[in-house]
Amino acid sequence: MSTDIIGEPAALKHLTGLSGIPAAKIAEILDKASFHKDLFLDSGKEISQTLKGKRIVLAFFENSTRTRFSFEIAARNLGAITLNFTASSSSVSKGESIVDTIRNLEAMQVDAFVIRHPSSGSAEQISRITGTHVINAGDGTHEHPTQALLDIFTLREYFGSLRDTKIMILGDILHSRVARSNIFGLTTLGAQVGVCSPVSLLPVDITSLGVKVFTGLDDAIRWADAAIVLRLQLERTTGGYLPSLEDYSLHFGLTDERLEKIRKHMLVLHPGPINREIEISSNVADRIQPPGYSKSVLLDQVTNGVAVRTAILEMVLGRKTDKNSNSL
Repeated sequence: MSTDIIGEPAALKHLTGLSGIPAAKIAEILDKASFHKDLFLDSGKEISQTLKGKRIVLAFFENSTRTRFSFEIAARNLGAITLNFTASSSSVSKGESIVDTIRNLEAMQVDAFVIRHPSSGSAEQISRITGTHVINAGDGTHEHPTQALLDIFTLREYFGSLRDTKIMILGDILHSRVARSNIFGLTTLGAQVGVCSPVSLLPVDITSLGVKVFTGLDDAIRWADAAIVLRLQLERTTGGYLPSLEDYSLHFGLTDERLEKIRKHMLVLHPGPINREIEISSNVADRIQPPGYSKSVLLDQVTNGVAVRTAILEMVLGRKTDKNSNSL
């Protein structure tokens, strides 16, 4: 994939995933996010209006809080107008296809779609049938690139360089779009990535993704510098993937007791929402200051989500792209 334009950094038309994205492009997004975070946190500085008048459709076919709100704040910080779409109150509830929905919205002269959809590959499909910019806000079990980028941004803020940093992703790897995007992005930047999960929640091709596999949490903790804890989707217990929530929490819940036993300091991330006392204890989730064997950056992730999504919107909509520009 080539997105290079001679004389300036590569233009972005779409952001549908992180698979195959070069390290330099990820670094460019993170650097721009750092700039926007400084503006966002400093109320004395003017907010950029580089997207003034642009119309961005937040097309969420699934429920969302953090992702939707941070995209909306990011868009408004850049001067854009946001149009909120929900499937339950749209013609989709009357049987209209997603393709017809997108084409009708496009006919209203909108400038970009931020798409969240339960079907894997839906963002890529939409990018192929529209001339409008498409940003993937999570599609099925495929990818969630903006969540991974804000996770990576948070890790880079803490560690400086991610090269050879050991990052453990803990939880339901099989069904997690967050895990897949993080694996693609982190390995591209030179981090060592490990996954820890019950065997029933590991993809059969997991080793092909270039990660280290742990089926015991204690070994994973000893190895890792940081943990990205995934939300356990509670329906997995009724789907036959797990014996019970209690069993999962006992063997794979990240708690003070486990960290203290191994005496390991660890940075802890979680994309949210949290199932407290199932995949992570409240003590671990809430600890933002030492002393202790962990440091939580869960709220930092939320703040960083606005900065990263501001950077992405500006890079996708704020720079002129030509018909030969490829998706990111």
